[in-house]
Amino acid sequence: MTTLEVLAFDADDTLWQNERFFRLTETAFADLLSDYADPAHLTERLLETERRNLARYGFGIKGFTLSMIETALEITEGKAPASVIQTILDKGHEMLEHPVELLPHVAETIQSLKGDFRLMVITKGDLFDQERKIALSGLADHFDGIEIVSDKNPETYRNVFSRHGVTAENAMMVGNSLKSDVLPVLDLGGWGVHVPHSQTWVFEHADPPQSHPRFREIDHLGGLQGVLKSLG
Repeated sequence: MTTLEVLAFDADDTLWQNERFFRLTETAFADLLSDYADPAHLTERLLETERRNLARYGFGIKGFTLSMIETALEITEGKAPASVIQTILDKGHEMLEHPVELLPHVAETIQSLKGDFRLMVITKGDLFDQERKIALSGLADHFDGIEIVSDKNPETYRNVFSRHGVTAENAMMVGNSLKSDVLPVLDLGGWGVHVPHSQTWVFEHADPPQSHPRFREIDHLGGLQGVLKSLG
């Protein structure tokens, strides 16, 4: 068997809570504009705007906030009160300042793996926000490399692994997104471990490759040690 050298982890909704705050803000946004449209319709319109803006703003809270403002202006035909725009901005600021909440079993699992493998974080999103969360997580010192990227695809992973002197065949990526964390690394010949999160963003959904020999799924990060032991 190929020697496993690197364990790479996604950050948002793998190491700490993230999507939950987006959904809470989305609910507040729908309530804010309830006089103009049905909440379900607002959610659909916001999702359409986010999809359209990914190429402009990328992933993260700032793009989400701009998409909320754009949706509010569209729904109200440009008549959204300044107070509504201000409230949306305030919600975005709250998200950017929210404390980091580690998910269960994360701290002890990362600590237990240090020294046995080279540990990395490979995450996408806004640079400043991701740097803030990594710093506040208390985990930064356990990682040998931290990569914040604009998107996750096979080429992204190939370049990241190459910069760190490892091939995908010797790496394992662990994350909550099948689309971004697991499938691209499997395509390169690496290992992919899916850790489902109850609120994974709809854009990150994909079918699990159950028959792939290097695919694994665990209920929480505490199950990773069992996966590693099973590989011999």
